[in-house]
Amino acid sequence: MSNEVIYNRIAMLRAERGISRRQLAEALGVHYQTVGYLERGEYSPSLYLALRIAEYFEVGVEVVFSTAPFPRIGSS
Repeated sequence: MSNEVIYNRIAMLRAERGISRRQLAEALGVHYQTVGYLERGEYSPSLYLALRIAEYFEVGVEVVFSTAPFPRIGSS
């Protein structure tokens, strides 16, 4: 299906840790524009890349990625 959307918290995790797109891309071995595509939901990562991103941030993959939108921070 082409309408499958994967939501992610990559930008939030990067901001929390003060990591640039370029730094994350270099750590993952991908082009920095790929990180932008991922953050905007224009590109869904492979399972391998999703797991590597979760490992990089030292969180479970479900903390970074979801098939449903994440609740807004501060909303109840």
